Amino acid sequence: MSAAEPRPEVVDAIVAVLKGADPADLPAGATPEEKQAAKDRYLTEFAAERGHRDRQTQAWELLLTRSYDEPPTWQVLFDDLSPDAVEELGTLYDALPAGAQEEYARRFGVPSPA
Repeated sequence: MSAAEPRPEVVDAIVAVLKGADPADLPAGATPEEKQAAKDRYLTEFAAERGHRDRQTQAWELLLTRSYDEPPTWQVLFDDLSPDAVEELGTLYDALPAGAQEEYARRFGVPSPA
């Protein structure tokens, strides 16, 4: 392993601190390459998590088409969906809550990954 090649355990420790772990857990002597690799991974994971949250929000907006007097079941929510909303939910399947995934799969099958 070359001196410039980041040590995975050091990169993992730096990422953990960036996510809120105790800075005392940082290993001594992290190289600039390790710090950059950790920063890159943290930002990549942050962007992916944000993208997933955005997709979850979009899915909820499709699912909640109106207000309900009582908390609706997944079946009721899906009964109220337009065909366009169902099609769009298929593209958001991975971001749906487990119950919505089950109802979607029961009605339409599990969509193929894009």
